[in-house]
Amino acid sequence: MQADAAWDWEPGARTVLDDATACAVPHEWMEEPVASPDGESLAAAVNLGDGRFTMCVNGQPWETDFEKAWYPRYSPDGRLTALTMDDMVWTVSVDGEPWEETFDFVWGTTFSENGGVIAANFQSEGRYGMVVDGTPWENLFENANNFVLSPDGSATAAAVQVKSMAQADIETFQKGIFSVAVGGEAWESTFVNCFDPAFDAASGRVACAVRLSLYDYTVALDGKAWAKTYSCAWGPLFRPKSGEVVAPVLFKGKWGIAGENDFVWNPVFSQCLHPAFSADGATLAAIVATSFGKFTVAVNGAPWSAVFPVVTDLRVSPDGRTVAAQASEDNINFRVLVNGQVWPGTFDMVYGPVICPATGSVAARVEKGGRIAYVLDGKPFGETFERAFDPIFSPDGGKVLLRGINGGKYQRIVAPTEAFKG
Repeated sequence: MQADAAWDWEPGARTVLDDATACAVPHEWMEEPVASPDGESLAAAVNLGDGRFTMCVNGQPWETDFEKAWYPRYSPDGRLTALTMDDMVWTVSVDGEPWEETFDFVWGTTFSENGGVIAANFQSEGRYGMVVDGTPWENLFENANNFVLSPDGSATAAAVQVKSMAQADIETFQKGIFSVAVGGEAWESTFVNCFDPAFDAASGRVACAVRLSLYDYTVALDGKAWAKTYSCAWGPLFRPKSGEVVAPVLFKGKWGIAGENDFVWNPVFSQCLHPAFSADGATLAAIVATSFGKFTVAVNGAPWSAVFPVVTDLRVSPDGRTVAAQASEDNINFRVLVNGQVWPGTFDMVYGPVICPATGSVAARVEKGGRIAYVLDGKPFGETFERAFDPIFSPDGGKVLLRGINGGKYQRIVAPTEAFKG
């Protein structure tokens, strides 16, 4: 989440709500809350009784209520969204205003990087598509998945089924019934399967991992498949600046990262997945297994020495100087990894590291003994919480915004980095 210089960055703690469970209307129960990016609001769905729901924001209900309201999410620009249902049809409501278009079901609210565009996935009369700021795709498909919104919000894509298939019609399936729809318009080419379409932020091009047969995988760019094939391939991504497409691939029993014409990383790993670039494209990191069950992170092809049974939530700073991830030994003892070093201490859960774009410092929300804490560069913040939300660095990196519930009160804390002490 990008911080805004216009937010209140005055150091100190402020109680936003004395009772985080309060709502100004009678209600039977309240769902799990979400906090706004700036920390000024706390929202949750509430059951009003008689089969009606609404959202309650800082103790005040929306003026509109619904048969159902769930999956509340704040956009990066601070608008509150919820998936809502009335008269057996669903839509997205934004700050209490439902979109005019309704659907048999809607899910997966997502946002552009600046929050100016809101999208979701929907199904109507057995056909699937995406809706952007209330406007649905004109063309719908009998199957769609792997939905994605471009970073600037200008385009949408999904893996879609473009040919019908009868039950057990293996011949038709093997000829290829899937493609990628961009803005609801499907590529002319078809494949046995399509996985993880990805946008080039600069040009709007789309790449996707595809299966050409039961045994041959590769990458397709704007509908055209690479000439080289592999035993498997994971989702591709574009290298910033150059626009080169790369993807993890399996070749002769080993995983590496390939471009269209050659390997970017030679295939030497037992697994390679979730690659990520720095903003300039010079640093490429990925989660890898150096041997069976021994996972770590590799940066520009070189693996870290610390290995664990599980490594997830890879993060790369914009300048590429900081790479972080979380690891666990037995799904109980979770650790934070930064530039190959393991933070001291273990946790019952780590919720994903957050890298400061300005300084490269790393903060994480962690759980220990039923309490949520914040840790910065391995050093804890003094206060713990019953519930908390991811930390957000100030634009200059000198402060961290903490949002948490403690003793039933929802607090907004701006903590200088020196407030974290080992």
